[in-house]
Formats: sequence, structure tokens, C-alpha cells
Amino acid sequence: MDRGSIHDTLKRYWGYDSFRAKQEEIINSVLLGKDTLGLLPTGGGKSITFQVPAMLLDGLTIVVTPLIALMKDQADGLRDRHINAAYIHSGLRHGEIRNVIDRCVFGKCKFLYISPERLASSSFIESLRRMKVSLIVVDEAHCISQWGQDFRPSYVKITEFIRQLPRRPVVSAFTATATQKVREDIL
Repeated sequence: MDRGSIHDTLKRYWGYDSFRAKQEEIINSVLLGKDTLGLLPTGGGKSITFQVPAMLLDGLTIVVTPLIALMKDQADGLRDRHINAAYIHSGLRHGEIRNVIDRCVFGKCKFLYISPERLASSSFIESLRRMKVSLIVVDEAHCISQWGQDFRPSYVKITEFIRQLPRRPVVSAFTATATQKVREDIL
């Protein structure tokens, strides 16, 4: 991947001239096709480390995140930058969910934010098989670990979900804090 293209993307969509500490290293790892664990402090710019490579990859980025408010905030922020982003959560009606899925299947979305519990839906998994998924992001990855701050059993099923996809995408996990035990659980 051309090093300049990540800087051009950062400038074009986010208006920044340079990356913060560790952001570029994480982005390059993702773009090399490596599964990546990004540990950055709160406010350290974790979102940019998956959003920039997602803009350079051909296909949809699925972001698994635990909070509806976070989903909405991220998707709204991307749409403000003229990037097609959507979310699916339990508060949406069936028709709204179907509309989002159709947009993703037909390549009209770059980012899809979902809760980990959505991964238990067989109809959602079947729909995903028709999408071109290039990147899966596990936000707040400490939730994978029972030793993390917010253990959510649905996070443990992410590996099973990835195995069901027809083409293995790159997986990036992000968290602000993680003990050595939590890092081992995530990996």
C-alpha cells in the first residue's frame, strides 16, 4: 500500500496532516492484511486506525461495538464526512434493518456498525454471505475477556462468526486498556 495514500485519506476525510503516535503503525498492519490488536488510550484516535484503512480497502467494514450511542455517533460522524455508514441495533424496525442490509449487499455502504448480539442472528449471517466484507473491527475488545471491564458473552462468539464468512477478512481489535490477561484472551 502506498504510504502517501493513508496520508491523503487522512487529510481528505478527517482534515489532519499527520497521525498521532502509533496510529500509522496500526493502519499499516491492517493494510498488510494482518490481524491487529490496537491498544491506544482513550482519546488516542482508535477510530481513525480502522476507518482510514477501511476507506482504502475494497469492500465493507463491519464494526462490532457494544453501545448503541457509540454506533450512532460513529456512523453519524462518518456520514458528516460524506462516507456511507449505517448501523443495526435492536431499536430499529424490521423494514429499517432490511433496508440497511440491502444497502450493504449492493455495495452502498462502507461501514456497518452492529452489536455483538447481532452475530447470533442466522438471517443476519446469511445476509453477510452476500456482502463483500474486507475488514472486521472489534471495538471495545476488552469485552471479549471475562477479566475485562465489561464482559459480554456475545463477544466470545466473534471467532465463530468470522469462520462462517466465505472469505476471511482482516480482523482488528481495539481497546483503550487491557491487562496482559485480557490481551491474551483477545488474541
